[in-house]
Amino acid sequence: MQDHALDAGVFIRSLATRGHLGGLTRSAADVVAVMDAMGKDVILVETVGVGQDEVEVASLAHTVVVVVVPGLGDDVQAIKAGVFEIADLFAVNKADREGADRALRDLRALLELRKAVGPEPGGWEPPIVRTVALRDEGTRELAAAIASHRAHLDTSGEGQARAARRARAVFLGRLRERLLDGALDRLQREEGPLDEVAARIASRQADPYRLADELAARVRHGAGERR
Repeated sequence: MQDHALDAGVFIRSLATRGHLGGLTRSAADVVAVMDAMGKDVILVETVGVGQDEVEVASLAHTVVVVVVPGLGDDVQAIKAGVFEIADLFAVNKADREGADRALRDLRALLELRKAVGPEPGGWEPPIVRTVALRDEGTRELAAAIASHRAHLDTSGEGQARAARRARAVFLGRLRERLLDGALDRLQREEGPLDEVAARIASRQADPYRLADELAARVRHGAGERR
């Protein structure tokens, strides 16, 4: 990224997640929307890592590429329960290292199991591409696989379905933030600062479940009055 950060037409921005779960910062969707409005043809979004919780990118990206690196133990098995299900294609990077063939075999076996469970959305079967990024090996094949998936989205109708899911996720995310902000403002007005409320809960002077239920009821009641 350092080599290309100053290239014409290229913009690279690092965004801190600040503890937000899902593998992306809360503002990632907004940044992507801005880049799209600027007419950027290709927008790459990198999550914080590969784990069972970093799946939020599936609600943002057209194509999800899961990158597997050999030599890290049971790395393929580790992603089976989480990120594996959202992958549109796999890249085995550092494929010149020992263990790359094993990673390929494990991925193919897991894809066969996934196929046995049920058909892929829209009939797409995730391909596996070997890459060695430092030597620029396999990158053209990876780009071609991404382009092939994009064409599949356009022809199968799956692209429209994903667009609807992305819009739903963005809307619900914004709504959740607004509701939480409003509830916290009301909590501070009626019960005191959040840290003080937390201290009362920690000292068992307050019940978190009862407080949450009462606050939610007051927020709902207030919304009903405004309507």
